[in-house]
Amino acid sequence: EVQLVESGGDMVQVGGSLRLSCAASGFTVSNYNMNWVRQAPGKGPEWVSAIHSNGRTYYPDSVKGRFTISRDNAKNTLYLQMDELKPEDTALYYCARVTTTTMTAAGRSYEYDFWGQGTQVTVSS
Repeated sequence: EVQLVESGGDMVQVGGSLRLSCAASGFTVSNYNMNWVRQAPGKGPEWVSAIHSNGRTYYPDSVKGRFTISRDNAKNTLYLQMDELKPEDTALYYCARVTTTTMTAAGRSYEYDFWGQGTQVTVSS
């Protein structure tokens, strides 16, 4: 059974840092493309980082230079290091297994088959 369990969310002040973890079971994280996705109240899901099976990483402009995705193959765990946090980073953060990656004129879009339950990140000003 595939499971993704996120942890590490918290309330922090503007400019602070957090490290999220996503423990995977039932499959090998390094064999798949994996994303971190966030959803703020009243908004749709937004991917905030991607790591491909070959190790290449991608970020949207909104977080580039502040967020870093990584994985520990031995622990089968995905991480998201978030620095210089802003109030607009407040959201529920999910890790998700990617099934399809599409390049469009608007940028990358993804489809997923499994998500975790999410971990809340709140950035206070």
